[in-house]
Amino acid sequence: MPLLTRRSLLAGAAACIAAPSLVLAQKSDDVDIVVIGAGVAGIAAARRILAAKRRVVLLEAAGHVGGRCITDTRTFGVPLDRGAHWLYSPDSNPLAKFAGPAGLDLYRAPPGQKIRVGRRYARESELEDFLSVLVRARHAIAEAARRKADISCGQALPKELGDWRDTIEFVLGPFTCSKDLGDVSATDFSRMAPRDSASFCRQGLGTLVARLADELPIRLSTPVTRIETWRRGRVTVETPKGNIVARAAIVTASTSVLAAGKINFDPNLPRRYTDAIDHLRLGSYDRIALEMTGSPFGAQSDDLIFEKSDSVRTAGMLANVSGNQICMIDVAGKFGRELAAEGERAMADFAVEWLTKLYGAEIRESVKRAYTTRWNKEPFVLGAISAAAPGGQSARAALMEPVRNRVWFAGEAVHETLWGTVGGAWQSGERAAEAAMKRLGLIASPHESAPERPVRRRRRRRRRAPQARRPRFWPFGSY
Repeated sequence: MPLLTRRSLLAGAAACIAAPSLVLAQKSDDVDIVVIGAGVAGIAAARRILAAKRRVVLLEAAGHVGGRCITDTRTFGVPLDRGAHWLYSPDSNPLAKFAGPAGLDLYRAPPGQKIRVGRRYARESELEDFLSVLVRARHAIAEAARRKADISCGQALPKELGDWRDTIEFVLGPFTCSKDLGDVSATDFSRMAPRDSASFCRQGLGTLVARLADELPIRLSTPVTRIETWRRGRVTVETPKGNIVARAAIVTASTSVLAAGKINFDPNLPRRYTDAIDHLRLGSYDRIALEMTGSPFGAQSDDLIFEKSDSVRTAGMLANVSGNQICMIDVAGKFGRELAAEGERAMADFAVEWLTKLYGAEIRESVKRAYTTRWNKEPFVLGAISAAAPGGQSARAALMEPVRNRVWFAGEAVHETLWGTVGGAWQSGERAAEAAMKRLGLIASPHESAPERPVRRRRRRRRRAPQARRPRFWPFGSY
């Protein structure tokens, strides 16, 4: 029996919040299901298996949990989400219900966005023009998705976008999908579920995810090198620290990690899986965080700001994050990938140069420190969001099918409508766990010992006086 400590007692008191019906980590390497990857999907899958009182072990190649959802509190002394930051549709998002009981603060993100036109903010008429063009662009992509042939979003865009074209292409492409629109399937893009509301976690979204991993049987710094499924009813998972035998495996490693061959399958995966993985390789999305002095932007907390750009060398900014003097400047797509390849100094220089162009040379004096991410260099991630390439509209459905009824895939790439979000990753993990347990006869139905659902309360509608309402735009990617 493990030694009880003050920390374990405190964690146990919160067990009903963090993970219902948790069981102790297995000492034996013979388990029911092994989950590979302790990101959002892996954590969700492991919690679901433990809720059904089944044996599970969670293997993570990195030295920390969270995957692409990590909060850094050391660099600036305040929470900074290095990856996923937006929690979409908080009223129905499965993670939102855990925040309050875990002592974390979720608050609504302000609606809409601001746009800089040169060194001023866009006028009301200019903003309305931008939103009108944005709606036309999205409508054109939706119309293209109804055709038989799956073309790229770039091909689907109408020619009549005027001088907003570069801005629209950045917002819908790199900022939303982490890829340029020419590399994104119009069909896959059009299948995204509406994401018309969002919340932020004041302590960091990565902090919430890490709390949900408390007391799970996780083995960190344990990369999986090979998954063997030759023996009937058994899966052998090989790691540098020894092998684990299980009845099934749930693989939540990113599609780019799988495409790079970092995990070998024996026998090899059938071609429909490898083709699906190839079509869902991750795009590029990185963050340049700047600590500022004063209030150089004149912005409110968490203001989302774009520029009316005339080239691909552009970015999106979230200013005064959670009321702190931190701004997050996000670069993505092909330009973001090339910039990140040049190194941290080049990224920080671009961010300052970009701000100077929008706010004036005096902005340089307001920058205290800079911090950058380079997700393409993270060996156990290798990218950002899994927007499907043209022709890959069926890739997500293919990855939902089990391999020889012993290996299931999960993660944001394996959700057909919520790809690129933590909510989609969580749902995918739970879904894979239920499917695996049902197939193995560990539960009678997918609803047995089902995870708790948020309580939904009926709200009384308020009558509002008729007024002109501006359409709201929200970025759709998980970052």
